[in-house]
Amino acid sequence: MSVVYLNGQFMPLGEAKISPMDRGFLFGDGIYEVIPSYAGLCVGFAAHIQRLQQGLAALEIRCALTAQDWKALVQQLIQQNGAGNLGIYLHVSRGTDSKRAHAYPQDIPATIFAYCFDIAAEPEADIDKAPRYKVMTATDLRWQRCHIKSTALLGNVMHHQQAAALGLNECILFDEQGFLTEGSSTNVFIVKKGLVITPPLSSQILPGITRQLLLSILRQHSTIQVEERSVSKNEVLCADEVWLTSSSKEVAAVVEVDGLIIGAGKPGPLWLKAQSLFKINKYNY
Repeated sequence: MSVVYLNGQFMPLGEAKISPMDRGFLFGDGIYEVIPSYAGLCVGFAAHIQRLQQGLAALEIRCALTAQDWKALVQQLIQQNGAGNLGIYLHVSRGTDSKRAHAYPQDIPATIFAYCFDIAAEPEADIDKAPRYKVMTATDLRWQRCHIKSTALLGNVMHHQQAAALGLNECILFDEQGFLTEGSSTNVFIVKKGLVITPPLSSQILPGITRQLLLSILRQHSTIQVEERSVSKNEVLCADEVWLTSSSKEVAAVVEVDGLIIGAGKPGPLWLKAQSLFKINKYNY
């Protein structure tokens, strides 16, 4: 049985109990992070913890753990779960109150939970072996604070289910003006004539850590040109390449959008360069 962390203690998963009066359960009132690790090495750890702390501040949730505390917690959790290829899920809710009320309660301790789960081996930078994603599009119907990595993910879940019900891998979203926001669980990039383009961060886009790392790596370790600007739906459908980024997927190649073949219907040459560079440099940030 896997070992988890709950409110200061490590314990078997089956022994972890959280009150039904916890605001994370009642309201989705919390923040979470998912950090990939391979053989004990985390990808983008500092950036993940910084985003976690920013989300907690945005929701006015008080949590006493420092970045160093989180590092020690995660390292011990990895060690107690075998230090293989693991995703680390971190979850902080506002805590447990004596009643259900919308207003934030005062002076209750946050609930802090963390566990590990097995993930696949590191994604390959190989056109023939790379997964080929097929996606659909939809109008973005989620709340307007998507930059906060809240545990209240029902809007994302419903959009993802739209795709899953059709046997597709992801649903990429557009605002009411027809401009790209993100996927239900990913950030989105396009490539056109050698230029890599992704929408700028806004309240409708989660500041993905893989997105952040990839932009830094491309700018610092390649001559590939990158732009952050608005992207129309037509640009997505006419792109030479489309990529999804996330902690679990790293840089994933999309070969079909709404039934239309993207590029040659396989991962493209810039995807190969990007994923190769990401694989080499991802532990340096």
